[in-house]
Amino acid sequence: MKFTLPPFILVFLFLYCNPPSENIIRINGEAQGTTYQLTWIAGEGLDYKSAIDSILSVIDLSLSTYVPASIISRINRNDTGALADDHFIRVFKKAIEVSEKTNGYFDVTVAPLINAWGFGFTNEEAIDSTLIDSLLPYTGYDLVRLEGRKLVKKNPRVMLDFNAIAQGYTVDVLASFLESKGINNYLVELGGEIKVKGKKQKDKNWTVGIDQPNENHANGRPLQAILQMGNSGLATSGNYRKFYISSGEKRAHIIDPHTGYPGKHNLLSATVLAADCMTADAYATAFMVMGMDKAKKFLVLHKELQLEVFFIYDEKGNWKTYSSPALKKRLEELY
Repeated sequence: MKFTLPPFILVFLFLYCNPPSENIIRINGEAQGTTYQLTWIAGEGLDYKSAIDSILSVIDLSLSTYVPASIISRINRNDTGALADDHFIRVFKKAIEVSEKTNGYFDVTVAPLINAWGFGFTNEEAIDSTLIDSLLPYTGYDLVRLEGRKLVKKNPRVMLDFNAIAQGYTVDVLASFLESKGINNYLVELGGEIKVKGKKQKDKNWTVGIDQPNENHANGRPLQAILQMGNSGLATSGNYRKFYISSGEKRAHIIDPHTGYPGKHNLLSATVLAADCMTADAYATAFMVMGMDKAKKFLVLHKELQLEVFFIYDEKGNWKTYSSPALKKRLEELY
């Protein structure tokens, strides 16, 4: 499956000093336009590579807009025979849940806008206010609903794009697969989205590094902070990660569904921790659309979500950071 989320969203560190009795297993490969790696502690080295690749292929056939025969592609073409599978239903329900919580700052019906700006699964269009105004009536999470396994649209021009949630979901599925095999100490990473459980060593947590929001990454991005992970999912979103320059203007891939334009604010990067990676993935995008001030207010109003965040923002040309109180205790800032 090819998604437009760029690789290396979060650089993760494996700081191992494991006793000889612990067996570290690693499986890696390519999927969804990026790379994946699963690392776990086990008593014996079992080869799950083929099973994992099979899982990824099944998810492709459900959620990828780059696979013409996928369920989402068929729904976008208004194929009346397209029925949602369990993967599609889980992702769609979570997407609607987050959309309702955020008052539409997260919205999977932004596909026509994403495509128009050149970040989707069709070619970029000539952007002007007339085009954007013509697409906004077909953007809105209230324009779609599930009736059983059938997706119902209020207008056939509505299209879905799970780009901002599906990689997080895929990480959760792979983590569940490992747990089904009795593996309880693991780190799963896909395109920088992460799910962690247990320890990498008896008394040591899995450790990940959050990279700097640097647009010039020819030689890799230096780390901004190092985080000790608990049992949680983690996702990072940032406007500096995917953009292009057109007529001297920077165009970033985080589109505000309310306006149809890229959000303009000083938030450069949003890292979110949640109980699962799919939730973290969706809220990382929502917060990048909101901007830092609205995101911080949202967190105060929705403590029941138990989200932890690390924001990097621009203040008069300088990088500044904000950490939620619980996260700060497990975070080491390098700058």
